[in-house]
Amino acid sequence: MSTRVGPLDVDALRARLDRATAAAAVAGVDALLISPGSDLRYLIGAGGSSYERLTCLVLPVGGTPVLVVPKLEQPGYAAIPTDDLGVEVAAWVDGEDPYALVKRALKGTDRIAVSDMTAALHTLALRDAIGGEQVLAGPVLRELRMRKDAAEIEGLRKAGAAIDRVHARIGEWLKVGRTEAEVGADIAAAILAEGHEEVAFVVVGSGPNGASPHHALSDRVIGAGEVVVVDIGGPVAEGYNSDSTRTYVLGEPKDADVAETYAVLQAAQRAAVDAVRPGVTCEEVDAVAREVIADAGFGEYFVHRTGHGIGLDVHEEPYIVAGNDLPLEPGMAFSVEPGIYLPGRWGARIEDIVVATETGVESFNNRPHELVVLPA
Repeated sequence: MSTRVGPLDVDALRARLDRATAAAAVAGVDALLISPGSDLRYLIGAGGSSYERLTCLVLPVGGTPVLVVPKLEQPGYAAIPTDDLGVEVAAWVDGEDPYALVKRALKGTDRIAVSDMTAALHTLALRDAIGGEQVLAGPVLRELRMRKDAAEIEGLRKAGAAIDRVHARIGEWLKVGRTEAEVGADIAAAILAEGHEEVAFVVVGSGPNGASPHHALSDRVIGAGEVVVVDIGGPVAEGYNSDSTRTYVLGEPKDADVAETYAVLQAAQRAAVDAVRPGVTCEEVDAVAREVIADAGFGEYFVHRTGHGIGLDVHEEPYIVAGNDLPLEPGMAFSVEPGIYLPGRWGARIEDIVVATETGVESFNNRPHELVVLPA
């Protein structure tokens, strides 16, 4: 269980708690119940882990926050400045009813918002103990979390630089005759060596496997002339994630259409990044990338959204997708990652993490966007 507060100071955490309760009040919610995970880490600096024993931050509007935690797990939260944050700790031992502690901390409420990822084991028990109406806390908290502050942006900037260093070394491991799994193991070790706390994911999609956007790893042997999609990421110590994709080829491409098709993808990704600025909607950025690819005749082969928000979670709001008319604001960070996937043949994707600034866009990934040719 992580207890890192990262670069945040007590004042920053207290401000987040205050903003969360204010947002809850605006949403007509009497209290937030926050279980372990990224929401908890955002609010108090430690995410913890969810088990069969209840851990829950009770955040009532106009009341005192209470962290309900099993006594045997309480040491894991020792680094959290609960006194300075004005958070009471209610530790419980086996045999006690933790849901009754939550009810007591609420002091009578009618409408409660529960963390989206709270286990059903706890959600149903809380409903039985508290009564009233329960709704999701996601719509309240995502309004706060998708607008990154300076410390969060610095964490994402650090993560982007770390994953760029890994991509710069791909040629050390991506070689003809090796399997995707062998290459992936070396990349995973480098993700840790270059400054990440964990490996969130490693995708090495060679040849036809590259046409599957969420292919991970396999025992397929990589051949000469094959296009290989490498999508990698993970969190740095501050909890903020990297996520970057580059496409490689081992020697001269064996398919004659690779260079021309990849040029379309590169133009689409560049156009979408250039479109990012405050006031432009998420769906407009998606449309820019999609139009370039469709106009070149590859529209049916771009099979996913253009991007997703990123922060303490790899995937979070805002989503860069058709139908999302949310205007971009400074501090919104997300991926721009169009792809072209030719079933049974090969695929390609280019992905950068960017943030909307006051005047435009900043990219946290700065590796070249050209198709990277490695020795066969």
